[in-house]
Amino acid sequence: MDTAEIIILFLNFIFLIPTLASITRFDQWWIRGFDFPRIQISVCIIITLILCFIVYDFSKTWHYVGTILLFLSLIYQCVKIFPYTILAKKQVIKYKGKEDNATISILVSNVLTPNKHPEKLVALVKKRQPDILLTLETDKRWENVLEEIEDDYKYTIKVPLDNLYGMHLYSKLELIDADVHYLVQEDIPSIHGYVKLRNGTKLKIHCLHPMPPSPTESYTSTNRDAEILMLGRDLSPEDRKVLVFGDLNDVAWSRTTKLFQQMSGLMDPRIGRGFFNTFHTGYRLFRWPLDHVFHSKDFTLIEIAREKSIGSDHFPMYIKLNYDPRAAAVQEELELEREDELWAHEKIEEAHPLEKSIRIPKKIR
Repeated sequence: MDTAEIIILFLNFIFLIPTLASITRFDQWWIRGFDFPRIQISVCIIITLILCFIVYDFSKTWHYVGTILLFLSLIYQCVKIFPYTILAKKQVIKYKGKEDNATISILVSNVLTPNKHPEKLVALVKKRQPDILLTLETDKRWENVLEEIEDDYKYTIKVPLDNLYGMHLYSKLELIDADVHYLVQEDIPSIHGYVKLRNGTKLKIHCLHPMPPSPTESYTSTNRDAEILMLGRDLSPEDRKVLVFGDLNDVAWSRTTKLFQQMSGLMDPRIGRGFFNTFHTGYRLFRWPLDHVFHSKDFTLIEIAREKSIGSDHFPMYIKLNYDPRAAAVQEELELEREDELWAHEKIEEAHPLEKSIRIPKKIR
């Protein structure tokens, strides 16, 4: 075995690890971290496969074994990310009618607490004029800066925190029974309630920002997964007029996010339209989609866009939707398997949630 073969064999082994780790259900941060860079892993596997065909003469059995296993690994990675390419079928249909009072626009922005350019977010809000602005990682300093927009956004919920989990909700539309919850951790807030469209329709809204699995924050993904899956459990495919948005600290193609969609029946407008990678702004080659907007089947898409950098490590996400009950009949949600549902409930129990469910006031259901 010459040096080139040893190097390629080593690369074969290295790039099998992410796939082997991903198919397990262990939730240690370094294992779940392989869920994120699937695009980058796929590119590395393709390069390694090319090197295999250049270096190997396929005179040895392990030449075949290594190449075939690597090819299967590439297929696995591509299956995960394919729905978020423009080659896949769109999950959410495009709205083609004339805009009316049934539309809603949302801007989600993880601002990065120490960001020294808050004026960039203010300028973006003034340019886009979203009906709802959700800011994440906002503290008291950011709250003071954003007072500038409150003439246009008279409905607000403010949770300034210094732990990188502050959350502020600004709305031009009336908020009803909106409240702050601490579902899994005492210092990680989420916002739940209703917003009233200009035509009087009430929509349920849920705003999340769970803690990511990482060596500096949480050694496992249990709490993050539980917060996301709790919401999926408390919603159902029969629920209508629902919007879920925020920085989920999870990629669109992970087991947890896919299971959340299956349990809740909510739609992802990115499917069939692109990755919309929002993190990290500073690394062009290492980005993935962490900021999300999900909605029930009775919405169609007017516009979705990843905005320019505002000085944060996240790009803001903008979306505009049209509420149309007729769309529910033609848009299909993902199917839920019983085994996955049981795993979700086990994951929720492992986190020992502070709240048993996300309470929705019955009086306006």
